[in-house]
Amino acid sequence: MNRENKRRSFEKGYYKTHACHDTFTCKVCGRLVVPEGAGSRHRNHCPNCLTSLHVDIEPGDRASGCGGRMEPVSVWVRKNGEWAIIHRCIRCGTLNSNRVAADDNPMKLMSIAMKLLTQPPFPLERIEEMTRLMGGEGRLE
Repeated sequence: MNRENKRRSFEKGYYKTHACHDTFTCKVCGRLVVPEGAGSRHRNHCPNCLTSLHVDIEPGDRASGCGGRMEPVSVWVRKNGEWAIIHRCIRCGTLNSNRVAADDNPMKLMSIAMKLLTQPPFPLERIEEMTRLMGGEGRLE
């Protein structure tokens, strides 16, 4: 059974309390993804390219009718030190956070983490000017 059809087969909230033991083929890189090696009972993205599918509204509910591809756009660190991936749906724009799995591609994770440093949302040559405007202490004079 593929992931797209699961929401039709199980009652609402089934995957919140039950492990997902299904395998699937990644829609982006074509790799066969198995549940073993994730380090948790819930596999929700490809460990190679980190892409997911938009199947949930709330984690595990399989209630989303979108089905769009969720691309990894950023990472963040939870207060317990655990990393999580921020996914954005390319179809509807929804943002979701998914914990990093034990077998996720470390180079892909690092490239996503470094993206803001290598491609900042503002011109780097304006850092001095912005710092000066904020009085050198991060606040406006």
